[in-house]
This record gives sequence, C-alpha cells and structure tokens, in this order.
Amino acid sequence: MQREQWGSRFGFIMAAAGSAVGLGNVWKFPYLAGSEGGSAFLIIYIAFMATIGIGLMMAEIAIGRSSQLNPVGAFRKLGGAAWSWAGGLGVLTAIIILSYYSVIGGWTIAYFVDTITGATFGGSAESLGSQFGALVSDTTRPLIYDIIFLGLTLAVVIAGVSAGIEKAVKVLMPLLFLMLIVLVARSVTLDGASAGIDFLMKPKWAEVDMGTVSAALGQAFFSLSLGMGALITYGSYLDKKTNIRSSAAWVCFLDTFVAVLAGFLVLPAVFAFGFDPSAGPGLTFITLPAVFSDMWGGQLFQAFFFFMLFVAAITSSISLVSIPVSYFTEQFRMSRVGATLTVGVIVFLLSIPCSLSLGIWSGHTLFGYGVLDLLSNTVDWYLLPIGGVAVSVLVGWVAYDKIAAELTNQGELPFPMLIVWKWIMRVVAPVAIAWVLIGPLWERLAAAA
Repeated sequence: MQREQWGSRFGFIMAAAGSAVGLGNVWKFPYLAGSEGGSAFLIIYIAFMATIGIGLMMAEIAIGRSSQLNPVGAFRKLGGAAWSWAGGLGVLTAIIILSYYSVIGGWTIAYFVDTITGATFGGSAESLGSQFGALVSDTTRPLIYDIIFLGLTLAVVIAGVSAGIEKAVKVLMPLLFLMLIVLVARSVTLDGASAGIDFLMKPKWAEVDMGTVSAALGQAFFSLSLGMGALITYGSYLDKKTNIRSSAAWVCFLDTFVAVLAGFLVLPAVFAFGFDPSAGPGLTFITLPAVFSDMWGGQLFQAFFFFMLFVAAITSSISLVSIPVSYFTEQFRMSRVGATLTVGVIVFLLSIPCSLSLGIWSGHTLFGYGVLDLLSNTVDWYLLPIGGVAVSVLVGWVAYDKIAAELTNQGELPFPMLIVWKWIMRVVAPVAIAWVLIGPLWERLAAAA
C-alpha cells in the first residue's frame, strides 16, 4: 500500500507548527522571558532556536523522510536493531504526554463553554481560583471534557494525513494566529499595559546567568516538540521535493512568533490590572479570567482566549496521537481506525489517574508528586532530553551519510551549512541537551541532600 503524503508544503508546515505551538507557549514563555532577563532572555532563546532547534528539527524530519517509517522503524532502519529502543521511547513518551495533556485540553473546552454561559466570567481572583479548584478536583466533569477533547483529536487522525490532519491544521492554525493577534491588540491598548511590555522587552543583562541560559535552552528544546518522534512521524509523510531546511525554519519562526505574541497578550493585561504574573496553569485559568472580568468586552475576549487555547492544545494533541498510530498501523498491521481507537482507549485509561490525582487521589503521591505532576516532570526532565540526545547521536555519528544525503536533496543544504549542522548534531546538541538533563537533576539531588 502506498504511503500517505502531505498534499502541500503549506499543510506540512502548518501541521509541524501545530505540533510545536502548544499550551506552554501561553502559560510558560511570557513569565519565563520576563523574569529571566526580558529581551536579553529572548535574544538567547532565539539564538538557540536558530541553531540547535532548527538543527534537531531538520534531523527529525530527515529521519522520517529517509526511512518512510514510524519512529521505531525509522531508528531500526537507520541505526540497526540496537536503536529500536529510541523509537520506542518516543512512542511511549507521546502516550504519557497525551495522558495528562488531554486532561488539560479538556479544561480549555470546559472554560470556553463556561465563559459562553457566564459560569466562569466575573469575580475576584480568589473566587475564580475556587472555581478552577472545583473543576480540576471534580471526579467526573474533567473526565467528560477529557473524552470530548480526545474524541475530537481521534476524529481528525482517523480521517488520515491529507484528508484529516492537513485539512484541520490548514484551518485551525491560521485561525489561532488571527485570534492571537486580535487578543494582543486588545491587551497592549489597555491602560497600564506598558509595564507588562517593559517587563517582557526591557533587556536586563545584569540578571542573566547560567540559569537563564539553561532556561532559554530548555524552553527552545521543549517548545518545538523535539525528542518524542512527532516530527519523525510527520516527516515520513513528506515528499522528496519539499525543502526541509526552509520548512524547519518556518516552523521555528512561527513557534517563536506565537510565544512572543503570547507574551504581549499575557503580560500587558496582567500588569494593567495589578496581578502577579506567576507561571503555570494558574496564570491561564485564574489570573487571566480575573483580568478579562475587569476589561470592556471581557466575556467575548475570554471566550476568544480559551478557544484559541483549545486550538493550540488540539493541534499538538493531533501530532502526539499520530506517533503511536503510525507505529501500530505499521508494526501490527492494524487499520488506521483500529489503531487510533486503541490509542484513544489507552490514553483515556491513563488520563483517569492523572485527573483524579488533582481531586480524590490528591493524597496519593510518589516521590512527593501526584500522578499528573509526576508524569509531566518525568517527560520534561528525562524522556524528552534522552530522546533528543538519541536523535543527535544517530544523525551526527551513526547514520550521518544517509541523513546528509537526505538534507542535500535538491541542493537544499549547501556544503558549508551542512558542515555546521554536522558538528551541531555531533557535539553542540548532545552536550547542550545533556546539560538540560543533568543540570536540574543535580540541583534536585543537592536539594534532597
């Protein structure tokens, strides 16, 4: 059977950008940039995106297009049977991420619905915090929205690469950009918004240290969905005529563009109304609704915001589901429908303890963390960095000739750039990612001691 392909380069770029752009762009990047040196952090972040980020993205896409296989098959084909574990790690990582990401995606639907009905519009930060706590600690309601979020994701993936994923992202991603621009325009025109803009954009080089550099590198790496096999999977559906280098550059640009716009959305609004720009889900589900409640036309803009957040979540979720689906269809000869539904059932069963860990199971912890936080930290601290190191070592040392041939197809990567990319993959990327992996581990061990 002939392998599916993207119908257009634009469709592939939108799909890859959808995979990269997610919830972290909105609730993590703005505060991180503002608190770690403002535009100084942004400059360091962009430097990492333009080198290690684009380099690893090119590598993953090239692995997929060269092998025309899922992550497990791709690593096995290019590196030998001993490398199958790296692809398997990507499939496992995608399923683990989905188990808690679908829960949070369900929250975005719940908040959109409640905003339309007025249930979560208006009130103080304290009352909105109580409403958020009531939602996430509820036994059944979050799981109902989890099922809705997963169901929408699975429906897109079942339809196929061109007829499902590509058609969806061609509509959803431009819509996300448009909604974000509208929200930013409203935010930066608020009285007092300039304080938030200064917090984000004022260069504070005196505050830059090795922790800032590490934070910028970690954000660049995690923001692009690297190390989990998503871009390997999407790359396996890419035709030989598409320029990998320029496509990867576009995806990195769009991801950075969304992150910066999110900063101009969140921080001016938060500062305009005197709130503390703390990071995490609280900023998105508590602080910003409190801001919207004090804003002219706030209910409409809040509905826009949570629908935009839902779009960012589901485009990432689609790419995550595609990873194990491609593995099951190729490894076990399952139909696309059967593989997708199987993944959906596995993810939902895993999402149950993730959701309940914020409510009736909150007292049950391991290493001091509930299920959702434990899985999220395991992915961020260990699984994604290990996956990233595996990709860079494979393409830089083990299968360099094959991947280099893929990247020089149609003359898309000139010789001087190929040499630079080669040594980024062989030395710079593995060392930098190892730093992301070992640095926080060392800090946690030191704190425990």
